[in-house]
Amino acid sequence: MTSCRTCQVLWIILLVAMLLSACAGGGDPAGSDAATSDGAAEARFDFSGDPWLEIRAERIENLLPAAMDRHGIDAWLLVCRENNNDPLARHVGCENAGGTAAFLFFRTAEGGMYSVAASPRGEATSLAEKNMLSEVIAVERGQTVWSVVEDQFERFAPDVIAINTGSSPIADGLSHTQYAALTHALPVRWTLRFVSAEPLIRTWLSVKLPAEIDIMRRAAELTARWEVEAYAAAVPGVTTDRDIADFLEAKMAAAGVGDGWSPEQNPAVNSGKDRGHSHPTERVIEPGDFIQTDFGIRVHDMWVTDIQRFAYVLAPGETEPPARALAKWEAAKAGSRAAFNAMRPGATGADVDAAQRRVMEANGSLPVMWGTGHPVGYWAHDSGPGLSGRSTSQPLEAGMTFAFDGFHSWPLSDSTTKSISVEEMVVITDSGAEWLTPPQEDLILIRSK
Repeated sequence: MTSCRTCQVLWIILLVAMLLSACAGGGDPAGSDAATSDGAAEARFDFSGDPWLEIRAERIENLLPAAMDRHGIDAWLLVCRENNNDPLARHVGCENAGGTAAFLFFRTAEGGMYSVAASPRGEATSLAEKNMLSEVIAVERGQTVWSVVEDQFERFAPDVIAINTGSSPIADGLSHTQYAALTHALPVRWTLRFVSAEPLIRTWLSVKLPAEIDIMRRAAELTARWEVEAYAAAVPGVTTDRDIADFLEAKMAAAGVGDGWSPEQNPAVNSGKDRGHSHPTERVIEPGDFIQTDFGIRVHDMWVTDIQRFAYVLAPGETEPPARALAKWEAAKAGSRAAFNAMRPGATGADVDAAQRRVMEANGSLPVMWGTGHPVGYWAHDSGPGLSGRSTSQPLEAGMTFAFDGFHSWPLSDSTTKSISVEEMVVITDSGAEWLTPPQEDLILIRSK
């Protein structure tokens, strides 16, 4: 929630934005039509309704079988419960679990998929009415869900059974208590067939359907547009990093969209030295500052964006940044484009990271601790191959979506560093990477009086 002082600041910022929008310098990464307010443009950013149920059904029917086959998985078992649920509950339909429920997905001899939910009778009624599973089995009072799970294993006789354990928080949904109960209740001939579902989950989640990519494209366009508008409202010597964040938070509230990650650090606005993932402060922007805004929104309570835009604060009388400041920007952009050009089906995340680091070294950048990029979609740091030297061997493929940075870092006089990390979003196509929204080509310029 914003304070009264913040509310007053927001009114001032919004008024200033109207006055300054026509004269704010710099490139507009959202394009010349970004600030239009006609009905057609605004309708493009309507995220009402809930497309997830239809998309989820298509993902389970069309993407999950292939992912299971790729990793030799015959059955996938998820255990759901109330409050502290599995991170993938909403992806399979057990987000409304009360008592312990088991969702099972079996590959059939005919090459299809058969899904079974074992759920307490109350929730089982609702699950059956939704008609999203092949079969719903009601667990009667006094009966355990594990006996139903055992019956289904006897019925389908899977050789390899994936369960939600792994190093990724997204895949590690089975609690210690659930795992202990599961392994205690089932005969060892079944528990010996358990493997981690993490490779399966990574493959399944990392590819997005065309309908999802369209949603993410529109959300990315809106994210970048708002960042440009926030900079247009900034006044050197008056506006703080916190004010810029407040402007963007007001935009999210008015549009009814959520945060792409933790609200305390979204947006992360920083006009000073490197602070990593952090909250915005009361630092006042001044001439000579590079301003970094790392911002993401969540739409339909499912898909998120992760985009950074950079601005430079001009000194009084300046019409463009000094040559050294522009050179830093161009160096960061060159790293971004090298990474972009390296992203294609079959490439690894390490290939992409190495392409950018070669440019960084050639341009005299300090090394940075961060990888070049990461999957983005259901979470800001989604499941899939990371674009870093520590990435998995999973290759890039069409339909994957990423956020990635162009880095250039240099030392400051107090032994700290400042980095440009312009962050863009892309989707991988059959021929390479494709921007989800036009990338930032030029520094956004904030003029001083």
